[in-house]
Amino acid sequence: MTPLRRNRDFVLLQIGQGLSVLGSTSTNIAYPLLVLSETHSPAKAGVVAFANVLPYPLFALFAGVVADRVDRRRLMISMDVVRALAMASIVAGLAADLLTFWQVAAIAFIEGTAFVFFNIAEVGALRSVVPARQLPAAAAAEQSRYAAVTLVGPSLGGALFGLGRALPFLVDAISYVFSIVTLAWMRTPFQETRERDRAPIRAQMREGISWLWSNPYLRTTALIFAAGNFAFSGLFLVFIVVAKEHGLSSAAIGLLIGIFGIASLAGSLAAPRVTRRFSMRTIMYGNEWLGAAIILCAIAPGPYVLLACVLPIAFVGPSLNSVVIGYRTAITPDHLVGRVSSVARTLAQLASPLGPLVAGFLLATSSAETTMLVLGGITVAVAVWTTASPSIRNAPSLSDLDDDPSLPAPHAAPATMEA
Repeated sequence: MTPLRRNRDFVLLQIGQGLSVLGSTSTNIAYPLLVLSETHSPAKAGVVAFANVLPYPLFALFAGVVADRVDRRRLMISMDVVRALAMASIVAGLAADLLTFWQVAAIAFIEGTAFVFFNIAEVGALRSVVPARQLPAAAAAEQSRYAAVTLVGPSLGGALFGLGRALPFLVDAISYVFSIVTLAWMRTPFQETRERDRAPIRAQMREGISWLWSNPYLRTTALIFAAGNFAFSGLFLVFIVVAKEHGLSSAAIGLLIGIFGIASLAGSLAAPRVTRRFSMRTIMYGNEWLGAAIILCAIAPGPYVLLACVLPIAFVGPSLNSVVIGYRTAITPDHLVGRVSSVARTLAQLASPLGPLVAGFLLATSSAETTMLVLGGITVAVAVWTTASPSIRNAPSLSDLDDDPSLPAPHAAPATMEA
């Protein structure tokens, strides 16, 4: 079997999306910094973060249908064009001194919507260029890519914002152009040959929901991720607000988030060994109980305490993501992969938009201690739920992928790269 590092289209996909995520992680920190510098309102910063992540639960199911019906490559390129134009509009608005808070919120919503359609289609692209048995390893490689970019992106975004408020958004726009080029350069079709499905959209959505819901492990992990994502999306805003209150500069905040990226990168690099040594069940338990430790931050929620609490979860998280995403993608039929991925991610992201919204209003109306007590209490409840769940106790094994000869190979053998 061709090693992933010599799989030409997989490497191109990683390069293009690495540059794209670099730009996106830069603007993830630039959005709240921009709103805070203009309005000095944590609640409004929470509204913009809410607008940016709200499209996932709103549109992911429909995006799954679209990804399974149209050419996935063309869909991904189109969404990159939309995102590039959205970022360019912020640059233009800042240059003309005409940008308002509500315009930023609207642009964040548009960019988030384009991301939904791109992200769902990308799952099918990955499945097309990587054999099923290599998908957990490919997912781990994607986790490493994301962790490496997370290490650089926030620091870059904070530094660029310090030099000029428009610079992070300009860099993001350019990153989408690079993504478009790499997608156009790939050779492998992003889907199997298929006839057009003329069933109503609702029926197609139900097909994806039914397929995932019939698998107890995938259903339960998606629900557990939903609760956890609520807490951790809120924690990101708490960290930025608390750091600003402690007098940290934009560059310093980006640097501290970069430390989180170091732990995540280390965890991503260790993920292949972790997934070989420990079961999917054990990895799940470890991830959720380490996450429960953030309730300790309610004692003294300073930026350094918050960072220390999330570093362990940053290390373990990539292993969990790689096994769950890789296993789910491998066992899903190609004609359903967009819809099943959209269902799983909709469930996982269902409460994510409410995290920063609730955290922002809690910070504005109470205190950082109260906010962290609420978020930490949720993570403890999730850890208890995970431990008590029969579906997690009876989790499948990655060895199932090696033993199942019915799992598909890529649609066409991809050209390889010389080592």
